[in-house]
Amino acid sequence: MSTATVPAEVEALARFEAEQRAARAAAAVAPVPVEKWPDPLAPDALDGLAGEFVRLVAPHTEADPVALLGQFLAGVGCLIGHGPRFMVGADAHTPRLFVVLVGNTARGRKGTSWGWVRHVLAEVGDKFSERIVSGLSSGEGLIYQVRDPRYEWQKPKGKARGEAQYVMTDPGVDDKRLLVVEPEFARALRAGERTGSTLSPVLRLAWDGADLRILTKTAGDVATGAHVALAGHITIDELRRCLTETDAANGYGNRHLWLAVRRARLLPDGGSLRPDDLRPLVAELRGRVEAARRLGELRRTPAAAEQWREVYPSLTREETGMFGSMVARAEAQVLRLSLLYALLDASPAIEPEHINAALAVWRYAEDSARLIFGHGVGDAVADEIARALTAAPDGLTRTDIHELLGRHVSAGRLSVALGTLARLGRATATTEQTDGRPAQRWRWCERSEKSEERGDA
Repeated sequence: MSTATVPAEVEALARFEAEQRAARAAAAVAPVPVEKWPDPLAPDALDGLAGEFVRLVAPHTEADPVALLGQFLAGVGCLIGHGPRFMVGADAHTPRLFVVLVGNTARGRKGTSWGWVRHVLAEVGDKFSERIVSGLSSGEGLIYQVRDPRYEWQKPKGKARGEAQYVMTDPGVDDKRLLVVEPEFARALRAGERTGSTLSPVLRLAWDGADLRILTKTAGDVATGAHVALAGHITIDELRRCLTETDAANGYGNRHLWLAVRRARLLPDGGSLRPDDLRPLVAELRGRVEAARRLGELRRTPAAAEQWREVYPSLTREETGMFGSMVARAEAQVLRLSLLYALLDASPAIEPEHINAALAVWRYAEDSARLIFGHGVGDAVADEIARALTAAPDGLTRTDIHELLGRHVSAGRLSVALGTLARLGRATATTEQTDGRPAQRWRWCERSEKSEERGDA
């Protein structure tokens, strides 16, 4: 067949797959930089309907395929709702994800990736676009969007006499699904750090699937059965500045899938994809969503259960520092991803291919977290020193480090930060003789760049 007779979409798909193969090949031979960008998504991540969406849209947008996939999974999981679930003891895991796209720059085309995802979600129907919001500012505001009906005891007004009656004063919200899309996720992180803010604890409860409420003197809104998902956009520098030690320690950070994204290609004239081109996929997705909602508790097939037992040790291994805090819920994230891939296949059980797809996404997320937080130890001063040491092959003296920090850090605080890096095996110090007092030179420990080898299956 001549090139002229090949349909445009087939050509586009071929180009996309060739780009992915070339990127994987380049990554395999490229020298490893200090901050290594994650390898391209493994093919398993593009399994099923999610992969069809990415392959269809990716050639026509400058957005990273990872950005398309991450937001598609978060959006579809919210669209399905909290009916289907996987039980771990008494805890129900539903297809609910918090995904944050982390761009290497402000031009990472994070926002561009959302347009086609939103189009598909809206086209599936049932007024789901009304359940997509943005503008996270408080826990109370989030609860209000998924609140239960409110009833109060009220006495008859005016001249009428009688006993107080229990009256509905607020009908609440019938649809408890809520997809929060935050193009400026740094703003939400800053809002969560305000004194008295309830945003972070409420989001943690929402990810867990717990009842949402704020304990105050006066009765506030309550939300039961809420199904909240999140898709945020932020740059690496913003994230490092805004995500605090508290966020790492209290488990807020590791409830998110942090996905490193960057512009995939240059399309000065835009892509040629049209809404009509997505109609078959939308129709197929609508059927899968309806089938998924009829499912209750899913289990793993025997083969998938055996595979899960094999990969579980690697998912639950201990990691140190900020990176360790951010990947501490690996098993829960992979579980939810595998559940979602199964639902997208309208499968009544989780199969090995669904676990493989989930692991592929998680490995990319883990590598992204290593890129973003790999040198971090959860101490702001130590993290700043770590980034400086990785960029200084000959190391830095204690005086160099003090000047680098702008001399606004006390000697005692500096000692604590350096001691933390030394204790974790991230940095080591040697003493050098000078004409005056001996100088202490600190160097980054290359052996600490990666933890023990992963038990990938």
